[in-house]
Amino acid sequence: MTRSHPHPHPHSLPHPSRRALLGGAALTAFAVATGAGAGTANAATGTKTATTTGGTTAGGVGAGGGAWPTEFPLPNGFLPEGIAIGRKPYAYMGSRANGAIYRTDLRTGEGGILFAGGTGLIAVGLKLDHDGLLYVAGNTGVARTHDSRTGEVVATHQLTEPTGHFINDVTLLGDRAWFTDSRAAALYGVPRGRAGTVKTLPLTGDWVQLPDVNNANGIVGTPDGRALIVVKSTPGELYNVNLKTGHATKITLTGATDVVNGDGLYRIGRTLYVVQNRLNLISVFHLNSKATTATLTGTITNPHFDVPTTAARFANRLYLVNARFTSPQTPETTFTGVAVPI
Repeated sequence: MTRSHPHPHPHSLPHPSRRALLGGAALTAFAVATGAGAGTANAATGTKTATTTGGTTAGGVGAGGGAWPTEFPLPNGFLPEGIAIGRKPYAYMGSRANGAIYRTDLRTGEGGILFAGGTGLIAVGLKLDHDGLLYVAGNTGVARTHDSRTGEVVATHQLTEPTGHFINDVTLLGDRAWFTDSRAAALYGVPRGRAGTVKTLPLTGDWVQLPDVNNANGIVGTPDGRALIVVKSTPGELYNVNLKTGHATKITLTGATDVVNGDGLYRIGRTLYVVQNRLNLISVFHLNSKATTATLTGTITNPHFDVPTTAARFANRLYLVNARFTSPQTPETTFTGVAVPI
């Protein structure tokens, strides 16, 4: 199904104050300030493992204005999974418990509920557009669009039937927000804006849908903007998907046998970050010009990782949420966000 309809919500939060973003930060992978972390090189593979422990990165966030937090709290029982950051230093995180959205000021680590959620709602993957619209994967066949200033639901898109599907993650590319479905071999393109028709893109080519497990999960655009990269959590593969045909070509991995438990993806140029949730690990790959080969260049770990799921970037940090899938998921369970330097 491809219908969409507006669905306003009265809950609101004041718009964050304007503040110029910090610029000039060098994006050198694994550059860690003195005392903030350590790296170990593997001479056999040429890869590097960085274990971060806190602090700030040289020339990055916190420079000249004190240290920005490298860990911040979320509400107890929030059940986070997705995180999105735009041009301003605010992180938006969604709840699997009730679809709520929480906003944190990255400068202070303080936050509050932006959208209260509701019974039957879920929020997993999120992406923030330049126009202030927040695209949210809703699991049960649903994608939502929120106003990031007020939390108001601008539109609800029923992508599939409510059962037998898992609308899991989202990326912005061209004129659409593209959503993955972990339980069906298809992607869904929602028009960026407040109206339009949803496009269903069946996955073909090398893609083989496996039963009773999560397949498609994290998603990003290729460096040239002509295709999509999708991680298949089980058995741990990356695919290059043609935007026009849905033909999926398996990406050849060099230096790694798989990306098992692959969850969120984040890309900077030809550097692809793959969050491997239950491994408490980010694998870092260099893509070739056509994004058909990915070479492992290093990994990032952190003692504060507790099943991180997705990542978003601000300045020279990646921010992740700990879903804590291996811990009790109760109203009293504590959750946090974590920042690591890149």
